[in-house]
Amino acid sequence: MHEENKAAANGCGKIRSGTQNEAALLALMEKTGYSMVQENGQRKFGGPPPGWEGPPPPRGCEVFVGKIPRDMYEDELVPVFERAGKIYEFRLMMEFSGENRGYAFVMYTTKEEAQLAIKILNNYEIRPGKFIGVCVSLDNCRLFIGAIPKEKKKEEILNEMKKVTEGVVDVIVYPNATDKTKNRGFAFVEYESHRAAAMARRRLIPGTFQLWGHTIQVDWADPEKEVDEETMQRVKVLYVRNLMISTTEDTIKAEFNKFKPGVVERVKKLRDYAFVHFFHREDAVAAMSVMNGKCIDGASIEVTLAKPVNKESTWKQHFNGQISPGSENLLGFPNKEDGHQKSLGKPASLSVRLNGQHSPGPPEVERCTYPFFPGIKLTPISMYSLKSSHFSSAAMHLDYFCNKNNWAPPEYYLYSTTSQDGKILLVYKVLIPSIADGSQSYFMPDKLCTTVEGAKELAAQFTLLHL
Repeated sequence: MHEENKAAANGCGKIRSGTQNEAALLALMEKTGYSMVQENGQRKFGGPPPGWEGPPPPRGCEVFVGKIPRDMYEDELVPVFERAGKIYEFRLMMEFSGENRGYAFVMYTTKEEAQLAIKILNNYEIRPGKFIGVCVSLDNCRLFIGAIPKEKKKEEILNEMKKVTEGVVDVIVYPNATDKTKNRGFAFVEYESHRAAAMARRRLIPGTFQLWGHTIQVDWADPEKEVDEETMQRVKVLYVRNLMISTTEDTIKAEFNKFKPGVVERVKKLRDYAFVHFFHREDAVAAMSVMNGKCIDGASIEVTLAKPVNKESTWKQHFNGQISPGSENLLGFPNKEDGHQKSLGKPASLSVRLNGQHSPGPPEVERCTYPFFPGIKLTPISMYSLKSSHFSSAAMHLDYFCNKNNWAPPEYYLYSTTSQDGKILLVYKVLIPSIADGSQSYFMPDKLCTTVEGAKELAAQFTLLHL
């Protein structure tokens, strides 16, 4: 047995008896042949497994596991997750105290195994009364680069990014809505792996790095929503982007009806993109092939199948105001004109849209008080059994949202500075462990507060708007 395996097994013997803990983990390693190493706050089992040849599994093979009992370890967890398939790597996040942090990442050898794990183990009762959450892990390989000179073309941006970072696969650039000869001041850079993207992000730290003499903005791009193949096979709506602002819905409908009259059911246009609904899927697929790259009112359009939104994330999207009522809960692409838009895969609006109304903050909650009469029966409940409309605090909304998505709770880190007039100013950095996945990704507002409560609320609201 390797010494590092013994050290890893012994490193977390503080909750259970040290001897029992070490013996259980060593027995697991001897039975499976997997190695185990503890580093940087996590314990890695496998990665690769014994006898593995070739590269690691592709993206989409990893799942996130939340709500793990803090005194549960690999000897209990691994056999459960092996039911879905062969484990390539199991990463359990660890506290210095020896407890686990309540969540882990499990990488399988195939995407099908990962999907099966989600299907059979999400809400699985791991211990009496203890249910774990299992969902897809976001292995982000894309960076958002803001404050790019608007006259730069895709080829120039691609060549420049390849010069200053390694592993660049592609650059996604969107034309300005009103002037198609210019970009929108931002781009998305796709890397060959999450590690390559993370290394590039560290190199391009704002304030220390410039492109074309400009200080750029760098952050993780919001990952594209994963939609299973079975769902996509039923889609009969096309997403059309790069339209002229002046192009009307009637014009779009007429153009898409040209190749086969009467196939379009309706069109919903939002700024410079639109959703074209068809009566039949086969007509939508045929129209996509025919219309992609065509010119409408002088603009070369791009046409793809629209991605349906996961129903479980509807609350988040309505809170963000990022799905308009007319879009039929379909995902589009960014249309912000400034360099602050870092979402790829959804129309963006940071105001809240509720019943057609717009407001700058969370949904208004009824705050009336009612008399408490003697003899009224009270029933103990969990706050997570309530609806999001019961919360007026952004911090509570964020905690509720993480719980509903089977994510670990948000982590808040407080920072301070002193203003010119001597006041202490505060800001919180928010880390969502379930989507950070070992990177330094976090959410931090660009405004400072004078109170801790105000700073936490602002940070939570900022995080919700960017999730």
